[in-house]
Amino acid sequence: MVEIQSYLEEIEEAAYEKRKLLAVLIDPDKFEEKNAFQFIQKLPKFTTHIFVGGSMVEEGRTCEVVKAIKNLSGLPVILFPGDHSQISLHADALLFLSLISGRNPEFLIEQQVRSVEKIRNTNLEIIPTGYILIDGGRETSVQRVSNTIPLAQSDIQQIVNTALAGQYSGKKLIYLEAGSGAKKPVSSEIINAVKKSLSIPVIVGGGIRSTQQLQLSYEAGADLVVVGTAFEDGTFD
Repeated sequence: MVEIQSYLEEIEEAAYEKRKLLAVLIDPDKFEEKNAFQFIQKLPKFTTHIFVGGSMVEEGRTCEVVKAIKNLSGLPVILFPGDHSQISLHADALLFLSLISGRNPEFLIEQQVRSVEKIRNTNLEIIPTGYILIDGGRETSVQRVSNTIPLAQSDIQQIVNTALAGQYSGKKLIYLEAGSGAKKPVSSEIINAVKKSLSIPVIVGGGIRSTQQLQLSYEAGADLVVVGTAFEDGTFD
């Protein structure tokens, strides 16, 4: 009998083998199900995952979008929720996010506690993920909703220490996020320093608008890169 790998194990194996992964992020409030087929057709050929989530999403929208995507694509659909209301049991996995760069208990643990009744008896694969918000040059919706201050890109040691604290606390992934629509993505210096310090995979997102920026993130050490806004508005090149 062939043992089926978990989604986390697939990411870990790809990181070990230095196979780079790409996730396209869908914000449910900006997505129309009638356009789902065209969306799938436009995905870059090297897309490996679809993430679904946003900072503020109308209740029920996440589930509708996940079902529409699952009907058309065989790619793993992984939830990237802004709060407990954005959980869909139709997805494949859930990034169980903790905003470890901030000190707001609502997003360190409270939202996670509120989600437990929804996820405890489901088939969703739960992936503990340390989420680090990094200054991308503009105030983002994540910053406003979470009421936390992003870490300065110049303070690389603090970012590394935060990432290590996440790993030591049992997180299986670290997500470096410059925020949706960031003016500047997470720098190569930060990605490189974090990757060298950790033994778990690193996800990078926010402000990546071109294949050149995507490649720079990969070269710096990102195991999985997330593209959202630029793909949504058709400016990704």
